[in-house]
Amino acid sequence: MWLHIDMKTLAIGEFKAHFSSVLDEVKKGHPVAIGYGKKKKKVAVMISYEQYIKPAKRKLGVLEQRAEYTVSNDFEISDEELLSL
Repeated sequence: MWLHIDMKTLAIGEFKAHFSSVLDEVKKGHPVAIGYGKKKKKVAVMISYEQYIKPAKRKLGVLEQRAEYTVSNDFEISDEELLSL
């Protein structure tokens, strides 16, 4: 699960032309969206491998300093299961 983060969007040609420098930015933790076509419609996002395998931590409001939780990448629940909790 990924959080939406302000990220730079590059057209495919720009991405290909500057691949090495884009990869350096991604390795630093800056995600990059890849745009396609005249409108640069986002079709993919490149993130670091560490961001991919490590789920984002989320604040728990009033329990922020006393509790935490992590959602695993393979977590699945149907609408029916969620509504029955």
